[in-house]
Amino acid sequence: MKKDVILAGVGGQGVLSIAAIIAQAAISRGLAVRQSEVHGMAQRGGAVLAHLRISDTAIASDLVPQGGADLIISMEPVESLRYAQWLSPQGALVTAADPFVNIPNYPDLEAILNAVKQFPEHRIVQAAAAAKEAGLPRAVNMVMVGAASPFLPIPPEELETTIAEQFKSKDVSVVEANIKAFRLGRQAAEQGPQS
Repeated sequence: MKKDVILAGVGGQGVLSIAAIIAQAAISRGLAVRQSEVHGMAQRGGAVLAHLRISDTAIASDLVPQGGADLIISMEPVESLRYAQWLSPQGALVTAADPFVNIPNYPDLEAILNAVKQFPEHRIVQAAAAAKEAGLPRAVNMVMVGAASPFLPIPPEELETTIAEQFKSKDVSVVEANIKAFRLGRQAAEQGPQS
């Protein structure tokens, strides 16, 4: 078993937190994990990219080859398309629906979402609304972990345990809200692609 994942977004959206939670959950399952990240302009709203490779055998490289990703998890629609050339033909693209408009010539959102819908296996997730419903608007990244979870080789219970562990130093309400955000994201993904 091997699962190659690209995680994309903009600085401050929690891309690296998503990678850390998935990686820790995979390690807890006894799987091998390799990770590489690029976050040079993260503080200024610049692109953040992480490669995450999970396998039940040794992994030779940290980087996912172009055309080899089984999954792209994106916190932002434009970023999902920026890395689309990494997605394998059988891969899944999971993106938050909400744009992060940090440039004056941000492309037309409807056109971007229509481009995402052209991928055979895609999910467009109303992540901000789900995080708000969970009671923690900042938990958009946990919504996206949930939305990606059907495509990961890790049981959802293991991911929930890892999320709880990650936030255990916070108030119990923060842990519960992050778990709820995860579950809402998973529910959204299980409903299938939007047409």
